[in-house]
Amino acid sequence: MGEAMADEGHVVDGRKLRGQRRRAEIIDATLAVVRRDGAAGVTHRTVAKEAGIPASLTLYYFATLDDLLVAALTSITDAYTEHIRRIIDSEEDKLRGLAQLIAESDGPGRERALAERELSTLAARRPALRPAAWRWREHVAELARTQTDDPDAVEALIALADGLCAAILLGERQADEDHIRTLLGNVLRSASP
Repeated sequence: MGEAMADEGHVVDGRKLRGQRRRAEIIDATLAVVRRDGAAGVTHRTVAKEAGIPASLTLYYFATLDDLLVAALTSITDAYTEHIRRIIDSEEDKLRGLAQLIAESDGPGRERALAERELSTLAARRPALRPAAWRWREHVAELARTQTDDPDAVEALIALADGLCAAILLGERQADEDHIRTLLGNVLRSASP
C-alpha cells in the first residue's frame, strides 16, 4: 500500500510538471506573437496556432486574455527581477550593472525588451497588467536605494532608466554602456542635495 501511494504521488507530480511545461509553452508562444504582431495580435487562437495546440488548451490554462497577457509580462519581469537581484547582491558597481542591462535592449535582450515595453504600455489600458508592469520600476528603485536615500534621486533614476530603454528601442540612442553608466551616475548626483 505504501508503494501505491508513492506511485500515486509520482503520477500527480508528473501531471503537475506536464501542466507547468504546457503553461510555459503557451507563455513562450504568447511572447512570440507579441514580438511578431504586437500585443494587439494576441488572442487565444493566435497563441494556440503559434504553440501548435488547440485553442481550448490556451483557454484551459488561461481563462481570459488578461490572464494570458499578465502571465507573459510576468515571465519577462521575473527575468528582469532575477537580473536586478543579482546586481544588487553583487559587490560590483551597481550602476554599471544597470547600464549593462539597459544596453542589452540594443542587442541580445532587444526582443524581450520590446515585448516588455509593449505589454507595460498596454497596462495603461488594461489594469490587470499594472502590477506586473510596475515590477521593473520597483526593482530599479530598490537598486537606486543602494546608492541614495533621496526619494527624488530614486524617482529620477527610474525615469532615466525607462527613458533610455525607450530611446534605445526606438533607435534614437546607441546602447553605449559607458555613456549610460555616466548618465545614471549624473542623475543621482544632480537629484541629491
